[in-house]
Formats: sequence, C-alpha cells, structure tokens
Amino acid sequence: MEGWIVTNGRSGRPRVVIVGGGFGGLWAARALAGVPVDVTLVDRRNHHLFQPLLYQVATAALSPADIATPIRSILRAQRNAEVLLAEVTGVDAAGRSVHLSGGRDLAYDYLIVATGATHAYFGHPEWEPMAPGLKTVEDATEIRKRFLVAFEAAEQEEDPDRRRALLTFAVVGAGPTGVEMAGAMAEVARHAISRDFRHVDPTTARIILLEGGPRVLAAYDADLSAKAQAALRDKGVEVRTGAIVTRIEPDAVFVGDERIPARNVVWAAGVTASPIGAMLGAPVDRVGRVPVLPDLSVPGHPEVFVIGDLASLASGGGRPLPGVAQVAMQMGRRAAANVLATMEGAKREPFHYFDKGNLATIGRRAAVFQRGGAKLFGWTAWMMWLFVHIFSLIGFRNRATVFVQWAWSYLTWQRGARLITGEVGDELDPPGAPLGTRGRPSPSHATTATASAGSDAPAEDEVPGRDGADRHDAKAGGR
Repeated sequence: MEGWIVTNGRSGRPRVVIVGGGFGGLWAARALAGVPVDVTLVDRRNHHLFQPLLYQVATAALSPADIATPIRSILRAQRNAEVLLAEVTGVDAAGRSVHLSGGRDLAYDYLIVATGATHAYFGHPEWEPMAPGLKTVEDATEIRKRFLVAFEAAEQEEDPDRRRALLTFAVVGAGPTGVEMAGAMAEVARHAISRDFRHVDPTTARIILLEGGPRVLAAYDADLSAKAQAALRDKGVEVRTGAIVTRIEPDAVFVGDERIPARNVVWAAGVTASPIGAMLGAPVDRVGRVPVLPDLSVPGHPEVFVIGDLASLASGGGRPLPGVAQVAMQMGRRAAANVLATMEGAKREPFHYFDKGNLATIGRRAAVFQRGGAKLFGWTAWMMWLFVHIFSLIGFRNRATVFVQWAWSYLTWQRGARLITGEVGDELDPPGAPLGTRGRPSPSHATTATASAGSDAPAEDEVPGRDGADRHDAKAGGR
C-alpha cells in the first residue's frame, strides 16, 4: 500500500472521493482538511440532514431548515474539498472510478462510501405509499401533511366511523424512531391543537404503537423499556407489543386477522442497506451491508473504505456495530486517518468504537439514557437529550433556532411549523365518499403476506439503522 501512483488529483495530489454527505461522509471530509489530498464529496442532495430530529419536522415542532445545512456551506472554508450534486450509478473498483448520473466518470485514488440505509418493508415495497418511513426531508413533510390533514378532514366529517378512522394513527415499530414519533403525535393531539377545532376534539385521536417484539426500545435494558412504555401510555399512546403487521391498506392496518381502521400509518420498523454496497464488487450480506476489514477497507480493495450503516463490522461482543451517528462519525474520522497513514507509508489502525451512550426521548420531560450499567430515566435524561441534540447540530443558526423553538414549545405547548404544504384537495375525501377513494393507492396494492412489525433496533440479520448512520438511535455525543 506504500508508494501508490497518483494520477487522479486535480493538482497532482491523491484524490479522495467520498460518496454520501451524511454523518460518516461529512466527518471523513472534515477530517481530511489540511491533508495533501483533493477531496470530492458526492451527494444527490445538497444538504446534510440531522436525522435524529427529523421526527420533529414530521410532527410540526421544527422546520426542515432547522435541522439541515447546505454541504457547500459546511465545507466552504476547506480549500482542498469540492462538492458535487450528483447521483452515483455505479462503481468500477478495478478501474478506480465512480459512475455518476449523466454519464460522467469520477476517478479516485481512495474511495470512502457512506451512503447509509433506506426503508425496509420486509419484501413488500407496495406498503410504502400507504406507510411512509422517515429518512428524508421529503418523508418528514409528507408525514406532517398527512398528520395535519387528518384533523382537517375530521373537522368536516359527520360520519363517526369515518371520523374515528381519520383520527387513528398507527406507528409500526417501537425502536427510538417509532417511540419518539408516537409520543410526539400524542402531545400534538392532546395539547398543541386541542383547542383549535370547532367540530372535532383532537384529544380523542388514537395513537397506536405496534411492535412485533415483546417490548419497546429493545436495545435498552428491560427496566428502561418498561418505564418508556409506561410513559407512552401516560401520554395516551396505545402500545401493543407482539403485534405482527400482516397487511396494510389505504384505510387500515392489519395485525394478524384484526383489521384496525386507520387513515395514517407511519413505518419505523426497519431499514436496509444502500444499493451502492452491491456495486463495489465485494461480498454483501443478506441486507446489502459490506463486511469490512478492521481498518474499514473492503477485502481485496485496500483503497476503498465503507463506513456507517453500509458497513458490517462486529463489535467487541461479536454483534454488528449499531447503525447510529456516533459510529458513522467515528468511522469517518478513522477512514480519513487510514488514508493519511497509507500515503505516509505508516501502518493503518483498526477501528475501535467508543460508546458514549444511547439516548431516546418519549416526549416532554421523559427520556431514557443508557451507557453500560449507567441508566437514567425521566427529567435528567430528557435534559441530556435536549442539550446533546442542540450542540450536535451543525451551525450556530440551527442551534439557536432549535433552542428558541423548543423553549417556546415547552412554555406554550405550541408548535410553530404546522404548515400543510402542497395541494390537499385529494387528501380531503368529500363527506360520504368511500374511505381512501381520492389521492390514495388503490386497495389492490394491499397484500396479505406477513411481515414483522419489529422495531428499528439493531439485529443480527438486518441493517442497524436512520441514516451514513442515519438511524435514529441518538447518542450522548450527538448523532
């Protein structure tokens, strides 16, 4: 690995191509500041998204701009870095080039792939239009739209059965994403909009959290899981464990043979790896993760590094590392350090994950924290969650804005981002029309195949996680 021929850099220096501007890719790029390389970061979106707070956009607590920052502005002062807005369509590992949309090829000396994960519907992608997941700004604004429009439609609905279905919200999966989403939905219905309507009572909304496993927040110890479940119930969330989703229709979700009329379903039950992993010419596991060597490189291609949710690397206990932001950030820094070590002819160092602890919030004044044997629940954990997430945001503006928004929300119970964007005529079914007849997928898209409504907690055979560590297990050091 010493004395490699350099042919791809703009200035005769090695070119490091980073695919993905999430936590892993961005931290790798920043770690290469001042290093004698040319860095090219490629992403199909122009912004870095702080995914741990994406659910707050979906529940109208924050606006998308509060948790997203243009990648160019983050790297503007890094003179050896450039940003390309493009989609990667293929990788020629043998020829050391990345194929971009539009037919362009981008040569590299070192490649860092940090493209993260996407939604997994257990082999039933036809469920996605009826049960959107939460990975992107577009996902969050669509869920917010459906959530708020449901109350508007219920305000105009005279039939009690239809109104009940409109005000039933099912969240599938009780990992951190599902728990935080369900808790936030309950707080909006019970407090934020409780007095805003004249013909319908928002406090009667039914929030159902469906979990295929035996308990919520399965990645945490059982006592914290039990406390979180009790806190959810105190907030008015109906928690159902051992609930296997077998079918989803435009106006209902099925648990076994039980049909639950629900016009809004949110998917938080699992994720799968980005398809770019399969383009590297290396073996992948059953969900598309690339098994990497201890130095995070791909077997047979020491110049290619895979990090974040796309990488499969066992922890000290033998289980795959969780797909959380702290893992991705630390992997990004280690991959960058190993690039520099290779250039200098030094020995690469293996990746060692430093666990700063897990944090998840159930809602106002209720959160859980765990790091090894240390555990917290309630107000103290919630304050930790608040400050960790504020200080983990990129940019002073975002930190200040989120702090002010949260302070206002805490004092008034109000949510300042309750905007319904786009046309809503198709979502507002006329009174008396059959459920789901306008602006929704046909019932023919439903399926009777069985899938587990499991949480988004890490598992042996599925990708652990929202997103380049884009999963929503927040870490005590930021995500």
